[in-house]
Amino acid sequence: MRHRSLLSAACAAVALMSGVPALAQVPPAPVPAAPATPDAFTYQDMITANRLGDPQVSPDGRYVVYSVTTTDVQANSRAGSLWILDLTTPDTAPRRLAISDQGANTARWGGDGNLYFLSGKSGASQVWRVASPTSAAVQVTNLPTDVNAYRISPTGDKVAVSLAVYPNAADLNASVQQGKAIAEQKTTGQVYDRMFVRHWDTWNDHTQNHLFVQSIGRDGKATGTPSWITKGFDGDTPSKPFGDESEFVFTPAGDAVVFSARLAGQTEPWSTNFDLWKTNGLSGDGTFTNLTDDNDAWDTGPVFSPDGRTLAYRAMARPGFEADRYQIVLMDVETGQKREIASNWDRSADTLQWSRDGQTLYTTAGDVGSTKLFSVDTRNGVVTPITGAGHVSAFQQTPSGFVFAQDSLREPGDLYFKTYLGREMPRRLTQANPAFAAKSFGEYEQFSFPGWNNETVHGYVIKPVGYVEGQKYPVAFLIHGGPQGSFGDGWSYRWNPETYAGAGYAVVMIDFHGSTGYGQAFTDAISQHWGDRPLEDLQKGWAAAQQKYGFLDGDNACALGASYGGYMINWIAGNWSNEFKCLVNHDGVFDTFGMGYSSEELWFTEWEYGGTPWSNPEGYQKFNPANHVENWKTPMLVVQGDRDFRIPTAQGLSTYTALQRRGIDSRLIVFPNENHWVLKPANSLQWHNEVFGWLNKYLTPAQ
Repeated sequence: MRHRSLLSAACAAVALMSGVPALAQVPPAPVPAAPATPDAFTYQDMITANRLGDPQVSPDGRYVVYSVTTTDVQANSRAGSLWILDLTTPDTAPRRLAISDQGANTARWGGDGNLYFLSGKSGASQVWRVASPTSAAVQVTNLPTDVNAYRISPTGDKVAVSLAVYPNAADLNASVQQGKAIAEQKTTGQVYDRMFVRHWDTWNDHTQNHLFVQSIGRDGKATGTPSWITKGFDGDTPSKPFGDESEFVFTPAGDAVVFSARLAGQTEPWSTNFDLWKTNGLSGDGTFTNLTDDNDAWDTGPVFSPDGRTLAYRAMARPGFEADRYQIVLMDVETGQKREIASNWDRSADTLQWSRDGQTLYTTAGDVGSTKLFSVDTRNGVVTPITGAGHVSAFQQTPSGFVFAQDSLREPGDLYFKTYLGREMPRRLTQANPAFAAKSFGEYEQFSFPGWNNETVHGYVIKPVGYVEGQKYPVAFLIHGGPQGSFGDGWSYRWNPETYAGAGYAVVMIDFHGSTGYGQAFTDAISQHWGDRPLEDLQKGWAAAQQKYGFLDGDNACALGASYGGYMINWIAGNWSNEFKCLVNHDGVFDTFGMGYSSEELWFTEWEYGGTPWSNPEGYQKFNPANHVENWKTPMLVVQGDRDFRIPTAQGLSTYTALQRRGIDSRLIVFPNENHWVLKPANSLQWHNEVFGWLNKYLTPAQ
């Protein structure tokens, strides 16, 4: 021991003399609890699970193509591939398409039966196609920059693509040259005279997403100079950061494009005024018709009826509110007259699809913890659920019914089939994770209780794997983000409650006021009430769960949350400080007042806190966790993504500073290359090791 001490002292002295600082020791990682049983589902299983999605049915209804993403933790990478299933012989195993060998994604069928997809095999992401599942691929576009979204015209002779370009450039080639010139500059200072300066996880590089159209020849290749059809429009289509091809569509004749976009100008960060715009042909003359100029709130998702006479889309009613109800609107293409359908349906519609006869719209919506597929009669507005419990993430029609991707709390996404009548149980088509059949998952149950204002609030309780009657189990109390979100009957690859059950913890999740799927008034209740109504629901829900489920050890629990859930962790630390043995805060708000000046989507803070920080400072301070630090005493693990521009790094550092300064046991993890979410496989593994180690440090095993 003495030799080690002398050596350490000598090394430190040499370091000081050489001007090199002595390295501080990295804090040792805490040790997570062992799985509850040998076959328990673990977070390692979750991280490496195959991820299925994006089903696309061929025009004749014979095939469904879908994506599968695999994970290599050692390589710290994920890879996507396309798979195909013959629906006429559903007992035949799906097969991987050869076009996946060099990367393929975003498969879409053309009306002519060709299968289009995106691939980077040529060096940039371009549109490709195959005439049949076994034929050789043909490169459709050969553009000098990546295609980030695309649409094939109904006539099959044109392709519209979205490209990131400099909007002031004369044409596409000039934009590419401008980008090269900027990259070669010796200076690195970025200059701005309007916002956004940065968005989600990216600094504004002064490009915008714009639409270009090319003709497709008989050989399947795009020809001619790309026509910049949104030239002169000051805005992105699709929108950043998560927009896709659902935000633009060809007209039925293929002679124009309707797209959803927000004029940027000086007001973009505090505006939700997305409108539907129609191009004046495909020449790119810089003129556009605003089809929804009468609505200053969000309009999106345009889809034309089969006969081309009606345009359906989704619209919000309140400007500046991103979590308003999406109502369904039908527009007469010839007259421009609009009418809302299913106005009494108190749910928020997602992506729309027309039935083949043009009399029904299909959509998904959150509904009391589940996300269901619904039919909406366009004549009388009658809404009918087609699926039940679980979470439908995508769907497609066939001649006899629906193929849809569905998951649940216990099962990741797979494809299922159900007829149009929808009276039978769904028939499973795929098994993306066959090894999970041998895994043990915690049994879950939805419950309800009277919450704030004596209104019904729902939640879920999950038993730990290996549950034994009569034992008391430690509890992971999970709080969802949004705040307009839900911890419902759906699978997650980040906050997965079954991973806690697999480690021997019981799980409690409350869909407090502000959650989605329970009616718009329920969702609205949280705005300007971040700290009172939801906290009351959490407290009452926690008490109700303990009363109903005797296996919950109320004195042996840890609360965890991200985003708004992380805000609530900070709020709990100062306003419910005696309830939990430990806390976990991932990218949570510490100072609501500071958020008004540092977050990027300002419409959010201005709606949620009731104005700007200078016009309504009281609204920002009313439920500010920073004002209650003197009450903090519970050990807390703080996680922060350094590329999180939604809840910037200063929020996490401030939380940790407050904890350290007060002498509270605390630990900080900063991911320099992650945003609001931890997405990279190796980082996800580290995140779970740290979080589960923190729980194991403070919670005692079942007794």
